[in-house]
Amino acid sequence: MAGSSGRDVVVVAASAGGVEALRALLARLPGDLAASVLVVLHLPPRVESSLARILDRAGPLEAATARDGESLRHGRVYVAPPDRHLMVQDGEIRLSRGPRYNSHRPAADPLFLSAALDAGPRTLAVVLSGTLDDGARGAAVVERHLGAVAVQDPRASAFDGMPRAALAAARGAEALSVEEIAEWVVRQSRTTVEDEVVKDPGVEKEVALYLLSGEIGPYGGDLTGLSCSECGGPVYEAKSGGEAHYGCGVGHGWSPQGMAASQAEAVERALWTATLRLEEWLRMLERAEAQGRKHSSRRLLEDAGQTRQALETMRMLQSRIDGTSDSLALT
Repeated sequence: MAGSSGRDVVVVAASAGGVEALRALLARLPGDLAASVLVVLHLPPRVESSLARILDRAGPLEAATARDGESLRHGRVYVAPPDRHLMVQDGEIRLSRGPRYNSHRPAADPLFLSAALDAGPRTLAVVLSGTLDDGARGAAVVERHLGAVAVQDPRASAFDGMPRAALAAARGAEALSVEEIAEWVVRQSRTTVEDEVVKDPGVEKEVALYLLSGEIGPYGGDLTGLSCSECGGPVYEAKSGGEAHYGCGVGHGWSPQGMAASQAEAVERALWTATLRLEEWLRMLERAEAQGRKHSSRRLLEDAGQTRQALETMRMLQSRIDGTSDSLALT
């Protein structure tokens, strides 16, 4: 036990519809906030982001794009840059090009997991508007490490997927308006807690993998029979704190909804690839028939028939996966 201190590490996640929620939140936080605020918004990987400038104008707190290695300071907002995970280690900012999570980099869960490990009870996790469930597992881990969680009221969120998923995962999370979340952050930052970090070897290994600071090895858990949509490797299912999560051997990770969505996307890519191959075969068949090449025509006709059957199978699978993804989004 290192002593007592306030809850002074605030990790905030948002996605679709999240910019306005972030602006509203920062507009209501005081300039003398006794906490550091770290923000992840899902961003395209190769586009220059103006998010830090937008948030810097939102309220009295100074906001800037995070830099690797800088120490956390109270009253500052650190914004994840595109194509980098924003994480915390030993009270410092770490930026990483570690494996994507839910096909995102930056993603919410790596930030939340690292903050829970590094700051323990001093961590405040906030989940704002967004689709699917990035941040849900991280919120549960923050809570398990004695931190506190607040979620934008799903009824007031532009997109309620992330807030609803976080509420389901972190049983002690509070559903609040953005204005109430700002008051909650200020109140919690003045709450003294025992600065005790909970040891969690599973989360420690995962965080080390995102930081690229540990050996890459088999992802702990049971083989699923699925392939990684990022690299094609085998996918494993693991559970921590009762929550299922998925990963491949090199660390690409997913939540349950993220896994369903990634598999649906993989099937769709395969479907379009097969469609292109079929069109190519049909053009080759037309040329072979026009040139009187009967043997080639028969072979191409057989190949085209097999491809049509494969297309029908993939369409059926895509329909089943889309249905599964839709049902997960509603839970």
